[in-house]
Amino acid sequence: MIRRLRPLLLFAALGALPALGADAPAQPVFTSEEPTYFDGRTKEAVGVGHAQLTYGDLVVTADEIRYRTDIHVVIARGHATLTRGARRLLADTLTYHLDDGTYEVENLRMGEYPVYLTGTSATGDRNSLTVNHAEATIQEPGPFVPTLHADRLIYTPGQRLRAESANVGVGAVRPVIFGRFQQNLKEPLISYVSLTGGYRSSLGVTLDAGLHLPVQPGLKLGGDLGLYTHRGVMVGPSGTYEGTDPESPLHGFFKSGFIQDHGERLTDVLGRPVPANRGFITWEHRQLITPDLTLTGQLNYWKDSEIIRDFRPDAFFPVQQPDTYLESVYSGDNFLVSLFARFQPNSFQSVQERLPELRFDLLPITIGPAVTERFNASVAVLRNDPAGAGTGPTSRRFDAYYGLSRLFAPNNWFSFTPVLGGRLTYYDQATGGRSTYTRALGEVGFDAAVRASAVYDYKNPAWHIDGLRHLITPRISYRYIPQAAKGAAYIPPVDTQTFSTYLQPLGLGAIRNIDDLQRTNTLRVGLDNTLQTRDDEYGSRDLLVLNLAADFRYDRKPADRELSEIHTEFALMPARWMQLDAYTTFAPQTFKLSEFNTGLTIHDGQAWSARVGSNFLRHQIDNYQLDGAARLNEVYDAVVRLEYDIRKHRFNEQAYGIRQKISNVWLAEYTFTLYDGPRRESRVGFNVRVTALAF
Repeated sequence: MIRRLRPLLLFAALGALPALGADAPAQPVFTSEEPTYFDGRTKEAVGVGHAQLTYGDLVVTADEIRYRTDIHVVIARGHATLTRGARRLLADTLTYHLDDGTYEVENLRMGEYPVYLTGTSATGDRNSLTVNHAEATIQEPGPFVPTLHADRLIYTPGQRLRAESANVGVGAVRPVIFGRFQQNLKEPLISYVSLTGGYRSSLGVTLDAGLHLPVQPGLKLGGDLGLYTHRGVMVGPSGTYEGTDPESPLHGFFKSGFIQDHGERLTDVLGRPVPANRGFITWEHRQLITPDLTLTGQLNYWKDSEIIRDFRPDAFFPVQQPDTYLESVYSGDNFLVSLFARFQPNSFQSVQERLPELRFDLLPITIGPAVTERFNASVAVLRNDPAGAGTGPTSRRFDAYYGLSRLFAPNNWFSFTPVLGGRLTYYDQATGGRSTYTRALGEVGFDAAVRASAVYDYKNPAWHIDGLRHLITPRISYRYIPQAAKGAAYIPPVDTQTFSTYLQPLGLGAIRNIDDLQRTNTLRVGLDNTLQTRDDEYGSRDLLVLNLAADFRYDRKPADRELSEIHTEFALMPARWMQLDAYTTFAPQTFKLSEFNTGLTIHDGQAWSARVGSNFLRHQIDNYQLDGAARLNEVYDAVVRLEYDIRKHRFNEQAYGIRQKISNVWLAEYTFTLYDGPRRESRVGFNVRVTALAF
């Protein structure tokens, strides 16, 4: 039977407890399984058997609790626990000083998400805990969880771990040694861990490992190691960093890899043999220097064009043309000033280099009744070196554009905006026998739109449709730039046209290929359609989008038709769990498709998801893709990816895999892949990848 101290004894024994705060109760509560008593000789209130002392947000339990009334100290022995707010300590012995909130424990065990701590002894207060011979793990200890062991560890709840004579690893294996170790608890204990193993016929048996560890606040260093039985060993340092000043945030990463490749290396994109000494360096940086000034940069050095494709295919396919640049932008009240440089560190690709370009952009402003002014200017040193061909054309160029537009909107459904602009470009290094050349161009045109809508009282509870609203906007734009092609013989061709299947910018101020302009006399017509319904969370929700556009080219190249291909964008979103997208271009003269790209995505929460897509570009691409994932249970997911080439009647890629969560800390992926067709990738591959979850 649990009994409380009698009122007189309670006053004598506990009345001297110091107040813990304005919200503390008037009296503590002291209970135990056996009758509690007061030892007058030692001035101790004693409770034995499931003893508990509660005062304010402090709760102490133990097999035995003794409270020294003269010095206000609680001594708990045997299965002692201390709970204060979210913190909970377990120990063999606990001594708590009520006057200042400090305490000492022996054989500590403590869990405070996401860290679990143990130690032979510890001292602490409300703000920190110092643990001797400590071990810290992510979540509870286990054979596969990240682990830190230290002679001395200082824990600041919710903020930071600091350790002396520390070693870090997984479970009982801790190979990485630190003299001092610091970790922000808002980040993972091991911020980046990856392990991939498998087999590819071109590489042999493979093992790739990566590890980043914190060496000081905001800086994590480590490296990547790759072992390939048919190629050799690839190794390189890597790391991540971020600023500690919230007023000036910055973050970035770098990684690298170098290998003496003794395998079958084949040729690069220029048909040259790939060298045996291969390597790459990647760096990205983003920084807010002041609220008005930013700095971004990126470096991609590849010693040959195939290094990433051969050894890091997951990084290659999203970005197959490496880019290297550095840019700083200052944002004023109504203008932008930018300094931009783009470089060509790789000899196998052509890059329109800027060494550098200083640019000023005046944001559109109103200078009169509905009159809008636009202005931008730039000074640039340019160079375009063809891949593998040595030095190409260079140019020093000044370029400026000034434009005026006047909005006429007699009502809320019609707008008409005439446009007048001019562009002046000066070349300090001209071609065609001239040392300099100045080109002045003008444009006239207009933009017009008609906006109409209709509302329909249609409801469908099954599809969560509560009324329909149809928005339709016909658009017409016209630009006339009569002498855009003049001076072509004297202009170094650096900023030239690039291949694109989309409609290009129409206005003189928006054109980027200013070294390769054509006479323009073009009328662009378009029709935008949107079908919406009411939404409880967002006000309205798009159900269907259909946009069409085409150009009437009254001045054109010999191979172009007067009416361009018709471009359509289509999206159908009848419910949040389904979306269908399509992009189409076709020639209205023959109704032949030039391009047709589609994608249908369906998902059922986290249970499963699937995406079916197609890509068609006449005489070049015609394939289908399927990406699917299904949750089998709390631990396992199944994934599949298929790509079928209709022109060649083959599966270019088949990938089947299983994902597994291990100890809620690691994600393991087991993937079997089959490739077909003339490509560098192995025809058969099996990979096992282990990465750290965001814990």
